[in-house]
Amino acid sequence: MANEVILVDKKTVLEMKNYYQSVLKSQTPPGAVFAAKKNTVNVTGYNSGKVLFQGASASQEAQIWSSKVIDTGSTTKKKASSSKKPIDTPLPSGFSNWSVIGSDEVGTGSYFGPLTVVAAFVSKEQIPLLKELGVKDSKDLKDPQICAIAKDLLTFLPHSLLNVMPEKYNKIQPTMTQGKMKAVLHNQALGNVLAKIQPEIPDAILIDQFELPSTYYKHIADQPNQIKDKVYFQTKGEGHHLAVAAASILARYAFLKGLEEMSKDAGTTIPSGAGSTADLVAARLLKRGGINLLGKYAKLHFANTEKAKKIAGLNKK
Repeated sequence: MANEVILVDKKTVLEMKNYYQSVLKSQTPPGAVFAAKKNTVNVTGYNSGKVLFQGASASQEAQIWSSKVIDTGSTTKKKASSSKKPIDTPLPSGFSNWSVIGSDEVGTGSYFGPLTVVAAFVSKEQIPLLKELGVKDSKDLKDPQICAIAKDLLTFLPHSLLNVMPEKYNKIQPTMTQGKMKAVLHNQALGNVLAKIQPEIPDAILIDQFELPSTYYKHIADQPNQIKDKVYFQTKGEGHHLAVAAASILARYAFLKGLEEMSKDAGTTIPSGAGSTADLVAARLLKRGGINLLGKYAKLHFANTEKAKKIAGLNKK
């Protein structure tokens, strides 16, 4: 079994735990913050900042985090960054002023709520308007700001919004990894926007990167329409073009609306995230209507489900 070890700071360990939230293991070894299994790779993050990757694709998985590696002068960083495949695809000069379709997703790390993917087209002529509307990285905006900006964007911006609600998600997930699900949705959303803006052709497409490009293309290899022409990948893509920032805002808005509608339907506040509050809400739903009711609102393969069962006393034999 191939092994890869990197050293990161404690903040990054927590960031990684959130990133692998959907594939966390129920138990962690001594001294570990989290343990997860993504496809064939086991990932264990320790309090010391060391993160161990084990499996055939260990090097590729570690490469995702190479920009976060602490340079200690050891071989750790060299191993993590030795892959010939870069994390990002280099962007041409002046890219931020091009006419671009950008895509992003929300909800992958939240136990409750939909998985939402949005692709949006921003022409170079619209860039000043988007700046005036306050479009930027949604992580730097509060939810009320996101909602206000999204309502403006919805009136004129060509986009495709794909929502996979928990009930459908839970049917798909046993036969499709979350990574493949996201790739398929991005590809579909991009195709939808390309069709909407015809005969106009964008200068490029920018995907907010969540997998190595090679892995992304493997995921969509079985799709009838594969969008590959002039496609770029960037982590934190919203900082490279407002099209990704706009897609991120629209996705966050749709996700929040999804939680709001679920809360009304459930008669209780459905929270975002995957922390202890989510466990308690899930336990209440389990007691009220069992796993079928919980499955209407939650992604059941998350570790939160087992935690909720314990809280609800449903694991007792």
